[in-house]
Amino acid sequence: MDKKKKQKHTTENKPTQQSTMEKKKKKQEQNENHKSKSIHDILPLELIHRILLRVPLKQLGRLKCVSKIWNTLISDPDFAKSHVHRSAASTHVCLFIDDYSKAFSVDIDAVFHRHKSATAVKEVSLPFKMKTHYDFEVMCSCRGLVLLHRAPHFFVVWNPVTGSSKRVSYSHIVSRSPRKWFMFPYSAILYGFGYDASQDDYLVVVASRDKNGQDHFDCLSLRTNSSTNLDFGLSNPLGRSSWESRGFFLNGAIHWSSRTLGVSEYSILIFDLKERSFSTISMPEQVMGYLNSTHLVLLGGCLALYSYDRDKTNIWVMKEYKVHSSWTFYQISGGGEQSAPLCLSNGSDIVALDSSLKFIDSYLRFAKSNVRGELLQLKCFDYRHLGHFRAPSHRRFKDGTSYILYTESLVPVPSEIKDKDKNKKKKNGHQNQKNDVKQGKRTRSE
Repeated sequence: MDKKKKQKHTTENKPTQQSTMEKKKKKQEQNENHKSKSIHDILPLELIHRILLRVPLKQLGRLKCVSKIWNTLISDPDFAKSHVHRSAASTHVCLFIDDYSKAFSVDIDAVFHRHKSATAVKEVSLPFKMKTHYDFEVMCSCRGLVLLHRAPHFFVVWNPVTGSSKRVSYSHIVSRSPRKWFMFPYSAILYGFGYDASQDDYLVVVASRDKNGQDHFDCLSLRTNSSTNLDFGLSNPLGRSSWESRGFFLNGAIHWSSRTLGVSEYSILIFDLKERSFSTISMPEQVMGYLNSTHLVLLGGCLALYSYDRDKTNIWVMKEYKVHSSWTFYQISGGGEQSAPLCLSNGSDIVALDSSLKFIDSYLRFAKSNVRGELLQLKCFDYRHLGHFRAPSHRRFKDGTSYILYTESLVPVPSEIKDKDKNKKKKNGHQNQKNDVKQGKRTRSE
C-alpha cells in the first residue's frame, strides 16, 4: 500500500514540476528577449526625438554615444534649431575678450552653484587664429551664435559650443568711409545680428556714414554671402550720437535704445528682419528727461533698460512686447557702482556684472538680487589661473576688452547649412544619374 501511495504521489507531482520548469524557461526566454531589445524597440523614434529636445545641451553630448541613431539625430541641423526653443534649461554664458586677443567664458548658471563655481570660468580659443596679433572684439549674439569683429574689416560668426565659424567681409562699407581705418564698433552708427525665420537666414545689419555725410544701411546675408542696400528704409538721418550702436535681437527684430536727453526722442528703434522696415516704441515715462544715460539689455526674453544711480541700478522691464503699460520698475543694489544686469536666474532673480571692476586686477564680480532689490549672493572670480593670462606682461586695464552674453546651442553656422544642402543635391544628382542609367539599360534590353 505504501509503494502504491508513493507512486501515486510521484505521478501527481510530475506535472507540477514540469509546469514550474516551463515557467522558468519562459521567464529566461523573456529576459533574454528583453535584454536583446534596444530602446528603439520599446519607444518609437518620434517619442525619443521629443524627449531629447527637452534635454539640456550639456547632457546631449554624452547622449550622442548611446547609439549611432542618437548621434545622427542630435547632430541634425533641424534638431539643433528645434532644441533652441524647446530645451527645458538653457545655459547662459558670458564671453569675455581681453587685450583684443585673449578670451575666456563664464557659465553664469554655475557661478552661484556651490559645487560648480570652481569650473565656471574657462579659457576659450578664438577662431581664425594667426601668429601675428589678432584684434578681436565681441559684437552681438543670436540663438547661440556669437558675432565677432576681426581686424582689419571682417566679421566672424562663431558657435563656441561646436567650434564652427564663418568669416564675412564688409570691405564695401570701408571703401565709402571717410576714414582710412574703419573700425567697429566705434565707426558704426548702428550694428546688429539677428535671424530671419522666413528665409532661415542670419543677417548682420550696419548703419554707417559715407565721405559726403550720407547715412547708409546695409544688410549682410550669411546664407547667400551677399549684401543688400536698404537706404530707402531710413526716413530720417539717424545721427551718430542719437542711438546706442549695439543692437539686441528679439522676436524677429533688432532693437536699439536712444541716448539723447530730449524728451520727445526717448524711444527704442526697431528693425524688422522679415519686413525690412523700421518702427519705434516709447520708453517708460520715468526715463523721460532722465539725466543719467540708459542702456538696453534683454532679461528673461524681454526688452529692458537700465541706468546707474550712485550705488544702485535702476531697471525697467517690458513684460509684454510692444505693450507700453507693461513696463515694470526694479532697483538693485550691493553689486557695485556700475552693476550691469546680464540675465535672469531661476526665472526671476537678476544677475549683474560689476563693470566698474571689470578686468581690473583680473577680478570679476557677479551679484544676484531678487526682484525686491535684496542682494542674495555675491561672487568674485580671479581668472589669472587661465593659461594665456599668466604672463607677467599681461595688461590688466579696460582697453581692448569686450563681453557679451549668449545662450549655448548646437545651431550650425550658415556655411555648414549651405554645404549640407549642396551635399544633398549632389547625392540626389548621383541617384538620378544611376536611375537614368538603369532606365537606359532596361530600354536597350527591351
